[in-house]
Amino acid sequence: MSESATGVPTQEGKPSKAVKVPNVKQAVYQAVWRWHFYAGILFAPFLIILAISGSVYLFKPQLEGYLYKDLLTVSQAGQHQISPAEVIAKTEKGYPGAKVSSITLMKAPTDTYRLSVSHFGTPTTMYADPYTGNIKGSLNSDKTFSAVFKKLHSQLLVEGTWTNRLVELAACWALVLVLTGLILWWPRSKGGVWGTILPRLSKPGSRTFWRDLHAVPAFWISIVLVVIILSGLPWSGVLGPRISQLADSTNTNVPPYAYSFGAKPESMTVAKDIAEDLPWAAENLRVPASSASGGYVPLSVDEIAGIADKKNVLKPYTITLPRGEAGVYTVSTSHDKPNTSATLHIDQYSGAVLTDVRFVDYGIMGKLISYGIAFHEGRLFGLPNQLLGLFACLGLVLVSISSYFMWRKRKPNGLGAPVRSKNRKVSVIVLVLLLVCGAVMPLVGLSLIVVVLLDLFVIRRIKPLRHWFSA
Repeated sequence: MSESATGVPTQEGKPSKAVKVPNVKQAVYQAVWRWHFYAGILFAPFLIILAISGSVYLFKPQLEGYLYKDLLTVSQAGQHQISPAEVIAKTEKGYPGAKVSSITLMKAPTDTYRLSVSHFGTPTTMYADPYTGNIKGSLNSDKTFSAVFKKLHSQLLVEGTWTNRLVELAACWALVLVLTGLILWWPRSKGGVWGTILPRLSKPGSRTFWRDLHAVPAFWISIVLVVIILSGLPWSGVLGPRISQLADSTNTNVPPYAYSFGAKPESMTVAKDIAEDLPWAAENLRVPASSASGGYVPLSVDEIAGIADKKNVLKPYTITLPRGEAGVYTVSTSHDKPNTSATLHIDQYSGAVLTDVRFVDYGIMGKLISYGIAFHEGRLFGLPNQLLGLFACLGLVLVSISSYFMWRKRKPNGLGAPVRSKNRKVSVIVLVLLLVCGAVMPLVGLSLIVVVLLDLFVIRRIKPLRHWFSA
């Protein structure tokens, strides 16, 4: 054995061959790119739907204010408003088959009362003139403008658990796409600002053009997108309860001492099962029971409104009527500014305030999530919040569309996925890191396991599939 000029050992009489040292950075790039590619192919269509529906929902106040102006307001304020109890009685008498479950009292004198009604079993929202009690009009609660776009955003307009889980899966993978995208975006050479923070647009239609329309906007919207996605996950079907459980178990949502009546109730009923317009932090509050010891004559809605006013609950607030003899009145708010939110449970007989939870009572997670949800919905700081959300949503659409053209510019055979990294160790490390993300987001972890099993036992064993996925 001797050495060549390069220092590589050779056998006598045989030409030397340089040993190629694997480029770890390139291997990491290749492995990350492959996962980023597959996640983009699978979830980009869903992310476009979520971005478009979300951008429309951001402007719910303006759009519904225009579409339903005649229902939401009266032309001028009168001298004396009819009481909420009279409005409910008049509505149930005038509309046989109607049962009012809640009434929302608004702040402005020209705003109508909003009543949630079950009308022959159909969830209906009725709008009553506050000075006459007459119903100005009604809408099917499931078919209002905001309800349709909310359903599109959360369930793709299809009823069922599986569509909700699909939306959650897409949202969780969007976080992975942002993370892997930033790794791919990170400059590998000192090339200046072009192609990193500013796009190169001098050659429209070229692959560089589409690459920069994909990578550069994605960089600019990445932080806002992460905040929007994270703030939406508390509503999700799988991760949401885990977030709520974590907040409750660490007393960082609503600590037990927030219950004004003392010990936590044993009831399994939670606030979101019986009431509307609740702040997120109060949705899973255990609901206490009314006591009939002080008499069996329930208080009127007017008296409950008086209690809410004395407790400085800011309008608009919703009063949800008791369900059954042991039920309680619930006064709840879901204001634009989370720091004014309130949730009260009131004994329907004695008027005792059994639960009084305000924003100040929330723990750190409850407060952060409340602010996050307000930002997610464009309510936290008004029009600038809405425009920032719109910018991120439209940016996501642009990033998704440009990725398609960038892919087609590669003129792939088959699917055209990036080739597997030849550094097995790097591939395993990247997969493990993704599985760590999957441990935090269960649906991501489950989907990763499914993908790996399909790759090992189906794609690699069937030649046409192996060629199509690796070409």
